[in-house]
Amino acid sequence: MTGKAPLVQMNEPNPSITKGSTFVTNVLPWVICGLAAAFYCYEYLLRITPGLIVPELQRAFSVNGQYLDATLVGHLSAFYYYAYTPMQLPVGLLMDRYGPRWILTIAVFCCAVGTVIFGSTTSWWVAAMGRFAIGFGSAFAFVGVLKLASTWLPSDRFAMISGLTTTLGVIGAMQGNIILGDLIQKIGWRETILYSSYIGFILVPIIWLVVRNSPAHLKGAATQQDPSNCMSYKQLWQEIRTSMTNPQIWLNGVIAGLLWTPVMVFPELWGKLYLQTIHNFTAEDASRAVTMILLGVALGAPLTGFISDRARRRRLPLKIGALLSCILMLSFMYYPNLTLTHVKILLFFIGVAASVEVICFAIGRENCSQSLAGTVVAVTNFLVSSFAIFQVVFAKILDWTWNGQIVDQAKIYGAQSYQTAMLVLPATALLAFLLSFALKETYCRPIVVPSLDPNKK
Repeated sequence: MTGKAPLVQMNEPNPSITKGSTFVTNVLPWVICGLAAAFYCYEYLLRITPGLIVPELQRAFSVNGQYLDATLVGHLSAFYYYAYTPMQLPVGLLMDRYGPRWILTIAVFCCAVGTVIFGSTTSWWVAAMGRFAIGFGSAFAFVGVLKLASTWLPSDRFAMISGLTTTLGVIGAMQGNIILGDLIQKIGWRETILYSSYIGFILVPIIWLVVRNSPAHLKGAATQQDPSNCMSYKQLWQEIRTSMTNPQIWLNGVIAGLLWTPVMVFPELWGKLYLQTIHNFTAEDASRAVTMILLGVALGAPLTGFISDRARRRRLPLKIGALLSCILMLSFMYYPNLTLTHVKILLFFIGVAASVEVICFAIGRENCSQSLAGTVVAVTNFLVSSFAIFQVVFAKILDWTWNGQIVDQAKIYGAQSYQTAMLVLPATALLAFLLSFALKETYCRPIVVPSLDPNKK
């Protein structure tokens, strides 16, 4: 899943956290981690914003005097991932080396400034750079939560914080999606985007003033990590190269990306217009319905992980989830006379089925030696987020099947175009199902791969 934690040193909480005032011991750690989680919610909201304003983007920007087609809208949204994806590899190293306080402050500022640029410019390229800045800052959000949790909270709370942050991020994006959708209808898209930047500018000083890298830093210790305790850039790239020599890690990452494609394509960009075109939903109903996939992911991710751990099986849940995802999407596309309630229920269970993607991160860690575990998680997340290119593939199909209709300076794509483009999503789920047969079952135990052992001579 995009946003999972790469390459963060998970240290035991500092013993000093158990000493001192009750506030420092019991309250401040949760406040600090909560602020980082709030940033994660904020960046997730910014990620899905373009899906609410596709026609507005077509009218607002032009390239070479031509109003935007679906492909250019897809690229504009995907510029977020053009920064986010490569940053998944070094982000943990940067967090370890410079500390979450500095990194998160700069990251939130990048998101806020990128949002202002995106909402105020009339140039497509400048808007794309705004999305790029948002993606760059967003790359540090989830990792920052995990880094702070590993330092400030007891180790037995770490898994809970990881899962809770993911769920809060998705639910926050759902609610924000609804609020922004309503604001867009009332005051316009540019004003709404600019208002959303205020959240980031408010978070910047709060994070800087409140967040500390560790409890010791409250007593005046240095706020920067000791570089001697951090992996060097040379070591990082050596580990990445080593992990990528394992075909199972590649296969696992591709399966995860295929499973996650419907989440990146439908709720993040094209879902609202699809529902308005195919089912004649209002913009308000479509905005609310499309978030049901995110709700399914929020509830399904911890559930599928729990089931996989208890059953001590990895491949079987992946197969079931991928096959169900394919069947549910085909039902969603072709079952006649679906009501708004039916659509919401189907989208919810599509999100639940797609959430089996989280199992792939466990598979990645189990297919390498312990020394490469963090790197493999980073590589897996890198591969997953690379599949955001399907936002552009979907758009290309819309343009190829466009019937030439233009209304109010925006290209209008018919029901047949959307149905054709949507075939990409069940196809990716079916391909994930077929590829999962080639994946080795780990039985929830680490598999020592000799070729991945960095100590092997």
